[in-house]
Amino acid sequence: MSQPHPALALRLKPWRAGVILSLFGLALGGMVVRAAWLASVQNDFLQAQSDQRVQTALELPAHRGKIVDRRGAPLAVSVPMTSVSANPRQLELKPEQMAQLADALEVPQPKLQKQLTDANRGFVYLRHQLTEEQTERVRALRIRGLSFETDFRRYYPAGEETGHLVGFTGRDGERNDVGRAGVERTFDRQLGGVNGQRVALRDSKGRIVDDAGETLPPQHGRDLALAIDRDLQYLAYRELKSAVLANKAKGGGIVMLDVRSGEVVAMANFPSYNPNNDERADPEHTRNRAVIDLYEPGSTMKPVTAAMALEEGIVKPDTEIDVGDGTFTIGKHTLKDTHHDSRFLTVSQVIQQSSNVGSIKMALQVPRERHWEYLRQFGFGTPPGTGFPGEASGLLRPWKNWQPVDQAVMSYGNGVAVSLLQMARAYLVFARNGDLIPVSLARNDGTPEGVQVVSSRTARQVRDMLELVTQKGGTATGAAIKGYRVAGKTGTARKIRDGGGYGNGYIASFVGFAPASNPHYVLAVMIDEPHAGAIYGGVVSAPVFARVMAEALRLNGIPHDLPDPVWVDNAPSTPRPPTVAAKVAAAGDVPEPPR
Repeated sequence: MSQPHPALALRLKPWRAGVILSLFGLALGGMVVRAAWLASVQNDFLQAQSDQRVQTALELPAHRGKIVDRRGAPLAVSVPMTSVSANPRQLELKPEQMAQLADALEVPQPKLQKQLTDANRGFVYLRHQLTEEQTERVRALRIRGLSFETDFRRYYPAGEETGHLVGFTGRDGERNDVGRAGVERTFDRQLGGVNGQRVALRDSKGRIVDDAGETLPPQHGRDLALAIDRDLQYLAYRELKSAVLANKAKGGGIVMLDVRSGEVVAMANFPSYNPNNDERADPEHTRNRAVIDLYEPGSTMKPVTAAMALEEGIVKPDTEIDVGDGTFTIGKHTLKDTHHDSRFLTVSQVIQQSSNVGSIKMALQVPRERHWEYLRQFGFGTPPGTGFPGEASGLLRPWKNWQPVDQAVMSYGNGVAVSLLQMARAYLVFARNGDLIPVSLARNDGTPEGVQVVSSRTARQVRDMLELVTQKGGTATGAAIKGYRVAGKTGTARKIRDGGGYGNGYIASFVGFAPASNPHYVLAVMIDEPHAGAIYGGVVSAPVFARVMAEALRLNGIPHDLPDPVWVDNAPSTPRPPTVAAKVAAAGDVPEPPR
């Protein structure tokens, strides 16, 4: 019988066995304490860490609201698109698939390869806004690790016709449809909505495998109805573009307001841009000059001067003003009428024949502070209040800084700067009963409250004077419309150079309304630096007014307010309101800058 191994006969000393058992007991106790601590104190943290490794929040994009015209015609809509993304760390891409993916995404292969070989990036967008056809080509490659998200692209059916007014959207971080310009920016909060979220489960490779059951639905944006009429917008843009090109001008703007509501029913600029392409990256293309840019209004300011003098009781429509030889000297400055035909002119003739001297003599009888207050009440020096980005307040210096020559030249529209929208709004006072109402880009179904600027009597008196401007003897016979009484005023102002003083360029403008007996629309037209020969508002801008206004009245079924011709001895004779028998050249409203 064999003997047991000597090692088996060894016995541990009692104290050593106790140490070993104690160590095992301490380790076991530590594990129990650690488990209890993790299960209680660290439970929320550990659960969150676990969720992060198996759960992911998927964004549910909110659908941006549509922009439509006053009749519901679409001006801006969001078209569903697809964005493709990937995690370079988890992407399973075979070498031959790189070229196929680049071709399907329609991106350069070197750019794609650079995106996908960066192991430090856990997420990268490969392409935004893929069409359905492009998306299907990418899916057909069956490449593991690609993610597809619903995206939206903004589309503008009217293109360049409404580009400056409607504006466009762009990407801001993770959000694609963010208003960047125009109405899109003005009403971004209303249109944009709020994105939702969906919690989903993913596997160890980051692939979505199931929903976690928690969903926060998106709050879709609200639709917006603008005040503009797309038919009138097209008409205004077409005629403006034609006039700018025909006159070889630098550009132009046009604004049409509804007299009853103050709504902007048409607003356009030329040159324009198409918000559906990359032209929108150039601020020079996208700036809405009718709202943002300033110019000296010239003689279109004279009706405001006449209204001020009438309201103050200084003159009446038939008050004669001695304009002398057509010059007026203040200190070192000599101001002139471009056309001088008679020494004495009534107030009505001053407006009809666009006399600078007559306007000066009326203005200088009004205290500077009162003159300034009238200009403010007509809306000059303050923004029109549409909320449009960059909306101009204009330039109206404090009356305390005025010298007599400043007040004199302001009477005929020099030394003050306005936007075309401000000028159109000011003429609402004459087209209405002397009150000024807010202007609105959005459709307004209510009745706006106005602020009385002049009495209804004064407004009617100036309206009668403005009718004379478009009749024989006035500076804007080109604004006349067959069958309608038309009221308005021409303006031809020299442009200010960047360094100060006047340059050689001109702004030719016309602001008016029709029918004069019951005004429906106010229309302002401005042509910047015409170079085809004519420079005067009565020749360059008034015909644009006539073409646009005539068609607008016809489209809306506005009845004629002039009687049909009466035939006498086989010759037609059209009864019209009495005109002042005075001859005046088309250049009668050209201002002479201070010397």
